[in-house]
Amino acid sequence: MNFLAHLLLSGSPATTPDYEDIVVGNFAAEAVRGRAGLLAYPPAVQRGIRLHRLIDTFTDAHPAVRRTTARLREAGLGKWAGVVSDVAYDHLLARDFPQYHTNPTEPLPAFAQRMYALLQARRHELPERLQQMFHYMRQDDWLTGYAHPTGLEQALLGLSRRVPAAAVLATGAAAFLKELPAYEADFAEFWPELRTAVEADGYLADNNILTL
Repeated sequence: MNFLAHLLLSGSPATTPDYEDIVVGNFAAEAVRGRAGLLAYPPAVQRGIRLHRLIDTFTDAHPAVRRTTARLREAGLGKWAGVVSDVAYDHLLARDFPQYHTNPTEPLPAFAQRMYALLQARRHELPERLQQMFHYMRQDDWLTGYAHPTGLEQALLGLSRRVPAAAVLATGAAAFLKELPAYEADFAEFWPELRTAVEADGYLADNNILTL
C-alpha cells in the first residue's frame, strides 16, 4: 500500500496509545532497512515500523491484490505492476475516503493537513531521503490529490521520471482506469481484510512486544 493507506491504518489519536509515534514509524519505515534500522528508533516508533511491514507483507500475499497486479502486468506494466497497484489503491481510498475512515467527521483534506503537521513537527526523525520526499508531498498535497484521476496520473508520471528504467509507469493510470470496475472490486474485497489483520495483530495496542 502507499502513503495514504499506511497513515490511515496507524490508528487514531483517541484510541491508539503512542499514536504520533506509530504514525512516524509507519511513515519512516519506507526508508528503514533491516533490524539495525528498526532498533535505531524508540520502542513506540518501532511499533509503527513493524506495522508498516505487516501491512506490506499482508498486501503482497492477498489474492485480490495478486489479481490486480496480474491484470496490470498483462496490460503492459510488467515488474512495475505492484507499484501501480499501490498508488492506484490509494486513489480508490482517497476517492471514497468517508467510506473507509473510522472518523466520518474528518474529511480527507483535514486528515491530510493533520498528517502533514504531525510529520513536519517530527521531520528530523525521518531518514534523510524521506525528508526530501516529504517536503514535496506536503508542498503539493499528494494525499488529497490522490482522490482525483489526474492526481493518480501525476503521481505515476512523477515516478516514471524519477525511477531509473521505469518509464512505463507513465502508462499506469490509463491501464488502471481502463478496467476500473474490476480494480474497485479487488480493493473492496481487500481493504476490510487488511484492516482486520492490522487490528488483530495488535500493533496498535499498548505495550506491544511483538518482534520481527
